[in-house]
Amino acid sequence: MSLFEDTYLTIEASSEGIFRDRGSKFIAYAYPFKEESGLKDIVAELKSRHPKARHHCWAYRLTTDRSVFRINDDGEPSGTAGRPILNVLLSKDVTNILVVVVRYFGGTLLGVPGLIHAYKMATQEALDSAAIVEKTVNDIYRIDFDYLQMNAVMRLVKEENLPILKQQFDNNCSMDVEVRKMQVNQVLQKLDKLEQIRYTYVMTL
Repeated sequence: MSLFEDTYLTIEASSEGIFRDRGSKFIAYAYPFKEESGLKDIVAELKSRHPKARHHCWAYRLTTDRSVFRINDDGEPSGTAGRPILNVLLSKDVTNILVVVVRYFGGTLLGVPGLIHAYKMATQEALDSAAIVEKTVNDIYRIDFDYLQMNAVMRLVKEENLPILKQQFDNNCSMDVEVRKMQVNQVLQKLDKLEQIRYTYVMTL
């Protein structure tokens, strides 16, 4: 992701797609996905929903710079399942997404080209029925300030249209705000001009 590119594409909600070939059925499930730790639960849930399916193959892409990905062929010939699923995610340029394709074997071997085509088509069906949305890459900053500075901070938050994620008002106040990557320098320059205010970077969404 370049310095000036602060948006990414992902799916808004889960979706499904089905592809059939010579008796075999490929059901693709696409999920919005941000934490690798959630993978096991999703695959286990699909295995319990489809106990007679032969394979549960998957691929995911993570992070806003689209740099993290993993694939799994789950017993299919190497490169025939996880890779074609991932290739669809790459061609659609989506991230923070997991696709699991559940395969029921129909009795006829499809061969390597047939499998690659089937896993690709099932994944495409799932993404075609999904709402693909553009999101901005946002940094979260925590602003700490004295109560007397409340008006100045709130004015800046309003001017820059910053979503407030968390706030605590006491003698010592703190507020977590979301700042779009493109806005960060501008917002920090304004914060630097305010007296008795401290800010810290928390994380990137």
